[in-house]
Amino acid sequence: MPLYDCMLLLKPNITKEVVMDLVARVGKHVYQRNGVLTDMKSFGKVQLGYGIKKLDGRYYQAQLMQMTMMTPPSFKSELSYLNKEDRLLRWLLVKHRSTKFGTDLFGDDDSLRELRGFRRNLFDDDNIEEDDDDEDDDDDSEGDGPSEIK
Repeated sequence: MPLYDCMLLLKPNITKEVVMDLVARVGKHVYQRNGVLTDMKSFGKVQLGYGIKKLDGRYYQAQLMQMTMMTPPSFKSELSYLNKEDRLLRWLLVKHRSTKFGTDLFGDDDSLRELRGFRRNLFDDDNIEEDDDDEDDDDDSEGDGPSEIK
């Protein structure tokens, strides 16, 4: 099952109990479709870049919620009931890309060998060369004044 983020932009004047009721309804809908709610974040009140006009006025602030869930791909069409929700200003469902983390990025053995070799070279003290030429460079630049180029 793919991973989705559901962003909910709610009216700023609703209480936390009402927000939790709406989130619980979405979560219950996810569980009914054999999905899993993996994470939930509340960003509190946010200032909007432009006003969102609804029947009861124009809103310049909103409460932002993010719900991360694993659901079947057919679930996105079943969220259309959120369009009729009067407490919501906007909602958005975003599918996570199939990203790989850590050593999963290196699929073949050659890449892993190259990575291990890089690590060995990075921490090996025998490969550090001391540069003695830096002391000689200061003698060349000394002089009584600016030199002219002819």
